[in-house]
Amino acid sequence: MADTQQRPGADGSPPPMGPADIAGLLAGRIGQRRPTAAAGSPQPAVPPPVSPGAAVAVASAAVDGGVGAVPSLAGLPGALPVEWEVIEHLQSLVSTKLSAEDPDKLLEEADRRALARRLVRNAVADWATAYAQGNTPLTAEQEAAVGTAVFDSMYRGGRLQSLLDQDGVEDVMVDGLRAHVEYHDRPRQTIEKVADSHEELITWVNRMARLSGHGERALTQATPMVGFRMPDGSRVTASLLTTRPSVVIRRHRIRQHGIAELVQWGSINPMLERFLTACVHAKMNILVVGDMGAGKTSLLRALGREIPPSERLVTLESDRELYLDEPGPKPGPVTFAFEARQSNGETRGGGAAGEVTISDMFATALRFNATRVIVGEVRSTEIVPMLQAMSAGGSGSMCTLHVRRPHGIISRLVQLCTEAGMQTEAAHHLIASSIDLVVYLTYLDETAVGGQKHRFVSNIYEVHDVVGEGGRPVTTELFAPQGGEIRAVYKNMPSFIDELELTGLMRREWLTDNPFGAWMGPLATVGRR
Repeated sequence: MADTQQRPGADGSPPPMGPADIAGLLAGRIGQRRPTAAAGSPQPAVPPPVSPGAAVAVASAAVDGGVGAVPSLAGLPGALPVEWEVIEHLQSLVSTKLSAEDPDKLLEEADRRALARRLVRNAVADWATAYAQGNTPLTAEQEAAVGTAVFDSMYRGGRLQSLLDQDGVEDVMVDGLRAHVEYHDRPRQTIEKVADSHEELITWVNRMARLSGHGERALTQATPMVGFRMPDGSRVTASLLTTRPSVVIRRHRIRQHGIAELVQWGSINPMLERFLTACVHAKMNILVVGDMGAGKTSLLRALGREIPPSERLVTLESDRELYLDEPGPKPGPVTFAFEARQSNGETRGGGAAGEVTISDMFATALRFNATRVIVGEVRSTEIVPMLQAMSAGGSGSMCTLHVRRPHGIISRLVQLCTEAGMQTEAAHHLIASSIDLVVYLTYLDETAVGGQKHRFVSNIYEVHDVVGEGGRPVTTELFAPQGGEIRAVYKNMPSFIDELELTGLMRREWLTDNPFGAWMGPLATVGRR
């Protein structure tokens, strides 16, 4: 992603560069930093060259309190032995050859990528041969790392891919040139330099948007906020409204999991697995709520995979995260996955030109005669068509909602409904007539004190089709923390237990059978709670 000294081509890409040109570039920029041995003397073992950016990062860390306090991207395991501009020029060379061999893009995507891999191997081999003339040859591992970086720059996350490939990564937050990496099971790591300039970071964002098929989404002064998904499914949100250009990448570590995996991860216990699966088959309308990062999408995805294959499903998302239209661990329903579209930055008729919101998609989605509708996340006025779809025959529909505390669920729903123009009383009646079950996920992050991140169901509520005192919907707490256990434990029998038993997946006596409903050992928190 580094800036180059040469003029870009007409399409904005760097000009192609041959192996000899690249070898010369390397000889001038990297070879001069190596100590020169006397004639006839044995060549010393020379480590992979460090880029100027990495040297600055190490120097800065030393000044601020010790070398290595804030590592640079070049200092991570698997660091490249060459400057990133070499990767960009090799990418340009391979892209030119790829376009020549498949100019009309008639190849299937898998075949085109296989062709690209072959061209990358050949280009890197030619370059490495030219580079070795007058320089210490790269090892096979280093040459392979260069090839991987070239392919990643074409089809994956480019310079940031090495961060995304680390085990346990959940979020990568880029603030200007510095990145903060959040992990599932260890404290945050800060990387000093992931780009050479702010312009380079913006270029990366727009290239990722194009690779993801979101050509209408670009980070510019006209559209200073943009969101899209990367080719691997990671969700990207970028902005120019912050002090420095900023990017947040939400990594989806698991896409094909089912509800059984949630038991293994400790998000639910065997009783909740049976109960929630029965609720899906009994066509209960389910609302999954929790704080940011609590695992709402993971649970919703797992519940969606329990929908019988005989049904028809429509999913509505701002950015695809559910992937229920992709093959899963078992056959699923016929699924149509709708995705919102951002505007192109222009305005037309008082609105944003080209923009299609989740609310806009509802009318079309319902004409697909779907038996269920799933909304990835309700954030705004789409709450009204979602609840109306649930109450008007969309039994078994589901969605997620961001709520900080369990007791704030109804208030949050009412707030969104009133923002959409409804009266509070009408909102209460709509909520009562549409939602059957609310599942609350708790997020407990102990990585800062030597622990790990815990995500688990702590509360489940039944919403009755009546309003009580104050006109609010009547709710019953079915599962809640009890007796020192902070995770969900059975508390009250649901009024729809007969419907659950008809599915053949649930029996009412299981709810009161404590051994069956117990969690698999105590929660491994740092401080016993």
